[in-house]
Amino acid sequence: MASEEELFASVDALLNEEPHLPPPAERARLREAAGITQARLATALKTTTQSVKNWENGRSEPKSPRLDAYQRLLNGWAAKYPAPRAVSAAAPVPAASSETAASEAKTADAPQAPTVPATGPAPATPPAAASRRPAAKKAAQPAADPRFPHGPLAVLGGDGSAYGVDGIVLDCPATSVVELVEWTLRESGLGAPRLHRNGKDSDPLIVLTAAAAVKLGLPERLEGHEQRRSLRLAEDHPVVKQVVKTKWRLTQRGFGPWARIYRKVQGRERQCVQLAILSWDALDARSWPGVTEMEPSDVARVLGIYAQRVITPRGSTAVSGLELMTALRPPTRAVQDPQTGNWVPGHNPGSLGTEPMDPAPPEATAEHPVVVNSGWSGGFLNEEAYQWVRPVDLLTDDECVLPFAVGLDLNTAFLAAAARLVVGLSEPDHFHAPAFNPKIPGSWLVDLSHVEVDPRLPSPFTPDGTRPTGPAWYQTHTVAYAQELGYNVQPLEGYLRRETGAYLDPWHDRLKTAYVDTLADLGVTRDLDDRAFLAAMEQHKDVDPAMAAVLAAIKATVKGGIGKLRERPQGKHYKEGERWPALQRPTWRPDIRAAVISKARVNMHRKLTNMAKMTGLYPLAVLSDCVVYPSPGESPLDFLPYAASGKPQPGGFRLGPTPGLAKLEGVQSMLWAVDLMEQGYNPARHIKGGDAVLDEGE
Repeated sequence: MASEEELFASVDALLNEEPHLPPPAERARLREAAGITQARLATALKTTTQSVKNWENGRSEPKSPRLDAYQRLLNGWAAKYPAPRAVSAAAPVPAASSETAASEAKTADAPQAPTVPATGPAPATPPAAASRRPAAKKAAQPAADPRFPHGPLAVLGGDGSAYGVDGIVLDCPATSVVELVEWTLRESGLGAPRLHRNGKDSDPLIVLTAAAAVKLGLPERLEGHEQRRSLRLAEDHPVVKQVVKTKWRLTQRGFGPWARIYRKVQGRERQCVQLAILSWDALDARSWPGVTEMEPSDVARVLGIYAQRVITPRGSTAVSGLELMTALRPPTRAVQDPQTGNWVPGHNPGSLGTEPMDPAPPEATAEHPVVVNSGWSGGFLNEEAYQWVRPVDLLTDDECVLPFAVGLDLNTAFLAAAARLVVGLSEPDHFHAPAFNPKIPGSWLVDLSHVEVDPRLPSPFTPDGTRPTGPAWYQTHTVAYAQELGYNVQPLEGYLRRETGAYLDPWHDRLKTAYVDTLADLGVTRDLDDRAFLAAMEQHKDVDPAMAAVLAAIKATVKGGIGKLRERPQGKHYKEGERWPALQRPTWRPDIRAAVISKARVNMHRKLTNMAKMTGLYPLAVLSDCVVYPSPGESPLDFLPYAASGKPQPGGFRLGPTPGLAKLEGVQSMLWAVDLMEQGYNPARHIKGGDAVLDEGE
């Protein structure tokens, strides 16, 4: 039997525990009964309104001394405003609906695809999350993966608050990078489920603010004379030494703005955490405009929405774009060995496989070993985006007296070109004098100099719009367009691929949905008429800066991901003929990049030609997905073709929020445009009021 001293000691221990707060809903009720706003309460407790919101919805709890002050206030309000009479404790708890129960049973009984370690197995269910775990999300939201209750990522502040998606705030006690990694894997409940049943779950991402980086022993900024993205901590830095000493590993890229810290997979458990350090320029301002100046909770919102709609960031938007391709088309799947009955990794049909593939010589770059070692001198594919300006002497008097030059920009033109695009999946085979087949992806040596094109339009066969002068290498779509124009094509050679597939289709579908949904969040929806669409686009960036940053990142993911398919050597120490790291990826596929750009350029030329037929208008200039037209008014509505019914004419440029449709890029005077053209500049580059950048991720 316990002694009196033991009983008193137990009671004293209870008295010394932290104050016990009423349930979150009761906290909100008491504040509202007192007529106090969340903002006023935040001011009184010297905290943020978001923190008060988190306390009242159960996503986080205050710490002492703020905890004691909050408890005292709630006790005072409770005395003044007692709760309504409570429901009898004997009242029955409502049973789950039959629909919910059936759904849960279906999930529990669903057969699971066999997991093979080589394909990246799912991690075990994480241990209990942080001690002050948020309450469950509202039932109206999609059910979260129970292994990752707190979402894909968190942004860590200097005070130990880790801000996650949907306003979640976790308490992170880590004081070193190693402690942070272990907390993330064991307690945070962070991560994201695989995007394809044969793929891998996304590793949790922790984004460090400058204050958090310093707290963990990292420098606030990386200093050096190299490009910022190539800077790394020295191998003898205390943090790097601590990581290695505790049996964790860094990838070959070392500890830079995007650092991956991992241990070898043990059984089914994957142990890997990604860190992104804001003050080390992990987020490029061109792809993530304004994000680095945001509060940690807003940074978490931006990155969280991107992670949910696209993928958990793995580096630059270009890197994430490439990773998304692999996540949606995993290279392997589990197959059963007929001899042993064991499940082993096998090729996943429609993917690029696990091994890198050398391109055909004309598809490579001049420094590629395939070219250098073979002495290839037969020329290269030149499938690039348009950079064309109409010769000034081809402007008519009627055009010159028009008052305005109006720029149209095609929404994510590369993404539109990726839709239903059949590309090669196997190695190229060499053919002499093959018969042209528009259904076979590859590279063709053919003379298209005989194809006649109106001189007021760019040639569809060259990026600068000049007419070809003899045989050259072209991607299938370019040659097929010459055939579409009614010309005979007789290839001299071809590097063609026997195995084909629409590899980019799931990538296109996911990014298209992300783009359209994010535009809709900014007030630009599909149901708007053209006039309302232009008005909504004029102000969409001001509606919500966070969502505008997500939109910019999605667009950068498209262009950068396509560009990464032909990533060039980086670093001043590279020598021609050496293999560079990107060549070790199965996704180093310059032929797929060429197919996308070829199709995008052909699509642009087809619209330019149709516009000339329908309206008699010819462009002043084209830069990638932007085209400038002379116009009698300041709006695209003043020159775009419409039917008598008011509907846009098919075949030309059409306004709208989906990939491939157009929006207003900018308006200047016609005099301004002609002046630039006379000086040899491209008006499409400057029509928006700044310098356009052809971001190809290279």
